[in-house]
Amino acid sequence: MHGRVKLKSTAQQEVEKKIEREKKLKMYVTARDACFTKRRERVLDDEALQLTQQLLSSNPDFATLWNYRREIMLHLETIWEEDKLQKMYEAELLFLESCLKVNPKSYGSWHHRGWVSVHLPKQNWARELSLCDRCLSLDDRNFHCWDYRRMVVKMSGVSVDQELQFTDRLIGSNFSNYSSWHYRSTLLPQLHPESLEHTLPCHQPRHSSPPPSPQMHSHRVCEEQLLKEYELVQNAFFTDPNDQSAWFYYRWLLGRAEREDMISCIFVSREDERVVAAFSRPVNALSVGLILVLDGQPHQVDWTSVHPRFKHSPVWICVLPPGTIRDISNEHNLTVHWTEKHIHRDCALYTGRSESWCRDSATDQELFSRSELSVEKTSVLQSELQSCNQLQELEPQNKWCLLTIILLMRALDPLGYEQETLAHFQTLKVVDSMRSAYYSDLCSKFMIENTILKMEYAEVRVFSISDKNLTTLCHLDQLLLVTHINLSSNQLISLPPQFAMLQCLEVLDADDNAIEELEGLNHLPKLEEVSLKNNRIFKISDLQPLTTCPKLTRLDIRGNPVSRTSNIQFELTELLPSVTDLLV
Repeated sequence: MHGRVKLKSTAQQEVEKKIEREKKLKMYVTARDACFTKRRERVLDDEALQLTQQLLSSNPDFATLWNYRREIMLHLETIWEEDKLQKMYEAELLFLESCLKVNPKSYGSWHHRGWVSVHLPKQNWARELSLCDRCLSLDDRNFHCWDYRRMVVKMSGVSVDQELQFTDRLIGSNFSNYSSWHYRSTLLPQLHPESLEHTLPCHQPRHSSPPPSPQMHSHRVCEEQLLKEYELVQNAFFTDPNDQSAWFYYRWLLGRAEREDMISCIFVSREDERVVAAFSRPVNALSVGLILVLDGQPHQVDWTSVHPRFKHSPVWICVLPPGTIRDISNEHNLTVHWTEKHIHRDCALYTGRSESWCRDSATDQELFSRSELSVEKTSVLQSELQSCNQLQELEPQNKWCLLTIILLMRALDPLGYEQETLAHFQTLKVVDSMRSAYYSDLCSKFMIENTILKMEYAEVRVFSISDKNLTTLCHLDQLLLVTHINLSSNQLISLPPQFAMLQCLEVLDADDNAIEELEGLNHLPKLEEVSLKNNRIFKISDLQPLTTCPKLTRLDIRGNPVSRTSNIQFELTELLPSVTDLLV
């Protein structure tokens, strides 16, 4: 037994550790209370700096203590010479480095370092960039460091080109670097911007503002650089097809163009004496300045959105004073001015016409903000699609590859690739079943876009998209002039508030869905017939929105749970007295 080291029991070790922790905690609480007392008494001295440093060394996320240190330093700035302040702030930077070693993602430490860097009389920005490089080499997804680096770059005047080369280095060493790809997406539009003159449609409506100068730029990247980026990102996802970073960046490259601000459509009705204005994006008519000019005279009118829930909407309505345009023997000229954007749209209501509308015949790029493709870009995207198809053959279960193939097909020819797109969506739902609802909604969106394009090409006011497994409705602002809509045999669960944008709708067929809510059937002035057979309407109160449709005369709700309600015929007659053809 002699000569052997006596080992303490586990119980003894735990007791000693507990005593040590309690001792440290007591010292910490004592120092904290002393700091709080000094701050309450407005004591701003070196001792307070030492106390806060002692506490922050072990817990750099104590925001109140960082605030107290800044108060002390701001006070010292008023009494110390510049040389002394320089030494104090340099020492603070060294102290902050030790705090970042304790917690490299400390909110308080990075924020305080930014504050110190700005207040330092003579800052060495090269040292700060070097610190960022070191931290990002340890963790390239430290977003606190990325935020600080952007501040350093801005303050020190580092060129955008240098920063782009920096992302080249990081991506080259690790393709799986979300932050670097994202940072690259913010730099490219600055270094290689696309001129706005290339983003505008080829026609310039006479009611629009003058075209911008060539010096103006959008947030998108010029085509030449864009084509180079495709090659870079392709190398990344061929290296590691299952890494998400490069695929997300690729989706950004294929992103949507900016849609021009415009009044896309004006609709005028003599019978209701209404003017309906549709815009290229949701607006608040009360704040953007809408002015209605009728026959050369401005009219004071109240604009209302299509649904009470909407403060911002792409469709707005105004009702004219009785008798203003009702006489069918008179001709009228109307103009709606969007004063915020200095644009307007005219609409003529001719003699003998009960209604009129005016809009541009838009292309699919303009309708859905898709980038217009040049011959060169089309060729490159075709090549990209071929490469992704090859990768998909090697990686048939790769969801990112499948989704990118769909997006490439949408960019190239949405109608031509429709059937292939539908097949890929079915595969996606199998290989990534956790997100099948997302894929169903995305597929629904694309199918609606395709149907709108077909309707535009045929120049009809009938919208039919039955038996397409739709799970959601979108782009309803594009259907302002539609009179008949067929949504039967889908998987819709509601007619959302946006459905109220169909201000010309006369006939609705939504049979064989799973619809429970009809909130979107709100104040549709022309709606005459509604068929909702075989849905999931349970209560008579669910039909309440239909009471706001003054012309409704036919309603079919057979096959709904509500049909089994006792006295259903009587209650519906009370609720909807104008409906003469009621099928329950």
